[in-house]
Amino acid sequence: MMSQRNPIPRRQVLIQGGAAAAGLAILPTDIFRGWLAGFEQEAVIPWVERPHPGTRERVNVLDWEEVDSWITPTDQMFRVGHYGSPVIAESDWNLEIGGLVDRPGTFSLSELRARPRQEVVFTLECSGNRGRPSFIGAVHNARWAGVRLADVLTEAGVQEEGIEVVFFGADEGEEEIRGNTVTQNFARSLSLEDAMDPGVILAWEVNGEPLPNAHGFPLRIIAPGWYGIANVKWLTRIELRDRRFMGKFMARDYVTLRAEERDGATVWTETSVGRANINSVPAKVVRNGDGHAIHGAAWGADIAAVEVRVDEGPWRAATLGEGQGDPHTWAFWHIDWDATPGRHRIVSRAIDADGNVQPAADDPMLVNKRTYWESNGQLTRSILID
Repeated sequence: MMSQRNPIPRRQVLIQGGAAAAGLAILPTDIFRGWLAGFEQEAVIPWVERPHPGTRERVNVLDWEEVDSWITPTDQMFRVGHYGSPVIAESDWNLEIGGLVDRPGTFSLSELRARPRQEVVFTLECSGNRGRPSFIGAVHNARWAGVRLADVLTEAGVQEEGIEVVFFGADEGEEEIRGNTVTQNFARSLSLEDAMDPGVILAWEVNGEPLPNAHGFPLRIIAPGWYGIANVKWLTRIELRDRRFMGKFMARDYVTLRAEERDGATVWTETSVGRANINSVPAKVVRNGDGHAIHGAAWGADIAAVEVRVDEGPWRAATLGEGQGDPHTWAFWHIDWDATPGRHRIVSRAIDADGNVQPAADDPMLVNKRTYWESNGQLTRSILID
């Protein structure tokens, strides 16, 4: 479990979030871009440790020092594929609904678009993000549009035995399973209860444009609150089943291995990557007149507060900006810093509306983890001030 602090009353968080949202309705986004960028005329001080450029080129991870918009432009969104990126013509595509439903059928993209439109802004994070020192930008915040999955499932008529909703993508590859070589499509599942969440949508649009091929054209699942692996791209079939789905990306890969101590003995547990964890990152440091300011982002929960520590100093409260009060988007934050010359270490920790604190790097939940999935420890970054 995450460490606890004195919980911040949820009502207080909602009031603060509502006030922030009211401000957003008045102020143009460009103001926030300027705010995050340090009002643009300020100089960014580079971090000592830099992400490997090859990682950015391969999967398009964010360079945090260049982030200047609460909504991530589509061409800056990270991309991950497991069996390549299939190219699908809309005229050749339809979505099949089958399994334990009363009314199985297929839908064209135009038929889905004719249904009531649902939009959601969601910070989607790769479950491998932060798993390695150079891999810290596999996350983005985008505006998705589509139709509620719950509406489609309700119309299909889920039978009483149906408990699991499996999503199959068009991307496929060969797998070796106990001496058998088989061709499998990428697939993940949600429990029926999770799939019926009104925030889960079948999305055909991102940031006001049709899905690019790299992000799942013509249709993908968007499941706010879940790591990226659950958001299946190039969707072709949805199937209701009466038992848990145990495909490669549920039961053999994207599995977190962790040691737990029980009565003096070590017990190894394996859990499928699921809901996103609370996280934050110091994004950049800018010169602010005679001083400096630290900017960052926090996500993975209803963010109530962010605290920042420099070197061995005290934890200080940062000021939250755009995104505060929304559990499914990132919240920008900043804090003024009276920096002195020399090398410094900066770390942030996010706190959610229930008082849960982003764990320290030496938290047993992280230290005893043997896989890099779901790594959300407090991130320390080094910087040199002239």
